[in-house]
Amino acid sequence: MLKQPLIIGYILTGILVSPYFLNIVRFEESISTLGHYGVTILLFMVGISLNPGYFKEIGKISVITGLGQIVFTFSIGFLISIFLGYSYIESMYISIALTFSSTIIIMKLISDKGDIDKLYGKISIGFLIVQDIVAMAILILISAFNVQSGAGELLFLIISKIVLILTAIYIFTKYALSNFISYASKNQEFLFLFSLMWCFTLASVFHLLGFSSEIGALIAGIVLAMFPERYEIASKVRPLRDFFLILFFVVLGVQMTFETSVSFLIPAIILSIFVLFGNPIIVMILMGAFGYTKKTGFLAGLTVAQISEFSLIIASLGLRNGHLSQGIVSMITLIGIITIAGSSYFITYSEKIYSLLSNYLSIFEKKTKIFEKDFKNKNTGEIILFGADRTGKNILNVIENSKERFLIVDYNPKIIKDLSKRGYNSIYGDASNLELLTELNFKESKMLISTISDIETDILLIKTILKSNQNAIIIVIAHKIEDAIKLYEEGASYVIMPHFLGSIHASLMIQKYGLNIEEFLKEKSNHMESLKKSQELFRHTK
Repeated sequence: MLKQPLIIGYILTGILVSPYFLNIVRFEESISTLGHYGVTILLFMVGISLNPGYFKEIGKISVITGLGQIVFTFSIGFLISIFLGYSYIESMYISIALTFSSTIIIMKLISDKGDIDKLYGKISIGFLIVQDIVAMAILILISAFNVQSGAGELLFLIISKIVLILTAIYIFTKYALSNFISYASKNQEFLFLFSLMWCFTLASVFHLLGFSSEIGALIAGIVLAMFPERYEIASKVRPLRDFFLILFFVVLGVQMTFETSVSFLIPAIILSIFVLFGNPIIVMILMGAFGYTKKTGFLAGLTVAQISEFSLIIASLGLRNGHLSQGIVSMITLIGIITIAGSSYFITYSEKIYSLLSNYLSIFEKKTKIFEKDFKNKNTGEIILFGADRTGKNILNVIENSKERFLIVDYNPKIIKDLSKRGYNSIYGDASNLELLTELNFKESKMLISTISDIETDILLIKTILKSNQNAIIIVIAHKIEDAIKLYEEGASYVIMPHFLGSIHASLMIQKYGLNIEEFLKEKSNHMESLKKSQELFRHTK
């Protein structure tokens, strides 16, 4: 009803039933154990989602931004923690906790807004996955500190154990696991039980070798991610994960110690402010340095304005290893509540916030010789295409074969670089930038095509071009019926609705071919050829 992230509700529930309030919890140790199972299954699910094949699709900007943000956030967070009076080991844990952002929460918020396929959405998901990979490595290192040995002996022991267990997993996966999964997949319940057995077996093995069981579950998930049955496994395990995970966050609330939390209130507020505002600024600086627009950098920056479930798990491991007190874990939990709530509002109202701050964000936009264009002298063309990714690829295939002059405008630097190398008439720019639109010569244009699918930007485009050219054909994209109607009312000549067009095309095929499978296979062949051509066209932009 309040439209807040569920994680906050779970933690607040734990606080409410704790001894400080209703004092309902009687078996805290049992609930804590169940919560531990929840984290194990959560990391198993995270592993399943980390399909190694997806790593190839993570662009260079996502990797560099992800690693850069980790380095800068950790360094600044460490210095702030030292300044606040924490020890070196406590500052290490605190700064690590501040470093990671919640992939689960961000994917949910971006998906709800319909921004998954936008440039900032793709980049954000990419660097959040990079964060998850680094978090996995840190979890392995932290869990290894359970071993009581000298530094040199400890390092040798860690490396030896990791090499041994990964080799064993590789051999088992290559020669046996595929057969087990193939047999288990014949029955849905058997596949579900087998996947849980695999998860807890590796979790137990890692625990016996001195690592945390959570790492074993994470690697178990990554291994299963290489099999086509991963989607079925994920759908079966998800309800179980949700149940146990609720208990984990409830336990965090139950374990918060308010006698010490009051003394941690000021540090928690200071560190929360750093996460809410410092992390986005770091991302904006990094993305601006690579030539991305201030809007793309700003929207991507807002996705790192909170700490992650990994942060809370790392804090719990620190408490378990005796490196942190319960008070510091409570402080990190409080930071989680503040930043998750704050960032949810930031992302939900990101467009409105950007419109208020856009005039002050130009310092994060790098002006380089590559992208500085004399728009007034630029050959605008009779057709202007805004957005050359995905849908734009197919449209470009058509208009490049026409005899009409055309211009491509895109705000992805990689796409513009590739288009320029291929000899296309293209410029770098953001369609929501009024300065860019006023400098483009729309008077000579006969057609404007926008594949941006952002209604506010499309309305701005329509109004701007109609001021200069009442006779221009304006084609835009919408995914909602109400958006399409609004765009028509603003003056669009035609609104593309991909889902409707797809269903209409399928209906026409059924009407035309009936039950003739040969005709459908011909359509399949033509479609595959078209898809491969589109894939090849911008292979270098990925």
